[in-house]
Amino acid sequence: MLSTGALRAHLLAARLAGPVATLREESLRNYRLFAARDPRILLGLDPEWSWGPGDLLGLMADKCGVSADPRHTSGADVIDPERTLAALDAFAERLADAARRRLPVLLGTGHPHRLLGFYAALADALSSAGCTVLTPAQGNSVDITTRFGLRTYNLDYVQGVALVREPGARPAGSETGAHTHSPLPVRAALGAAADVGGRLPELVIGDHGWVCGAGQLGFEAIGLADTDDPALFVGEAEGQVSVVVPLDDAVRSDYYRPLTRYVLNRACLSQ
Repeated sequence: MLSTGALRAHLLAARLAGPVATLREESLRNYRLFAARDPRILLGLDPEWSWGPGDLLGLMADKCGVSADPRHTSGADVIDPERTLAALDAFAERLADAARRRLPVLLGTGHPHRLLGFYAALADALSSAGCTVLTPAQGNSVDITTRFGLRTYNLDYVQGVALVREPGARPAGSETGAHTHSPLPVRAALGAAADVGGRLPELVIGDHGWVCGAGQLGFEAIGLADTDDPALFVGEAEGQVSVVVPLDDAVRSDYYRPLTRYVLNRACLSQ
């Protein structure tokens, strides 16, 4: 089993925590946009409380370990590895509970180039434990507003993990997809399952809009988030999201493998 000390060292060496590649300027900008209720930053969340930029900075300092000093306006953001480790333990507890109860689960990512392998390993382990890994609305189209205008994407599943891709960009089942923050894919998946009377997930696992969109609809959701994505941490603070793990969500995909091993070991799901 990967020890906590070894994982802490890996988090820092891979820059998953400690000084990360996410810029302080980007994070502060997103806090301002979230406070202004910009839907691009809300990620499908409809906050119940009033969140100003200062409130968000305080929340992110508490949840992630970023500097709480508003005068610190540039350079690399910092994530406290102890907070990452604590959240990974809580994340593993939710996985273990889902496995014990054999809950139906839905996994989806807006970072398929980076995080597909992480989620695919979870999907495989949960399936082996008796959970049904749901794949509703496969092949359905989803219209998402991007900085280039309205684009149509197809919902696909790779190794049990949902992602979106541009039509014709890759064959179904290929391991690449589009980067998206949108909650529309998870809404489409959940809506399609409900329309046909199919099973609905009792746990949604993912990032970006997959977590916030599901949590806002009342589904238990857990996931990963960077310091420039305050919506997930607001969702956790308000109770719409169960667990958020603070880390850099855009490093090399193989850097997440030790996290996979650690989480599956903690959840007693190693194979």
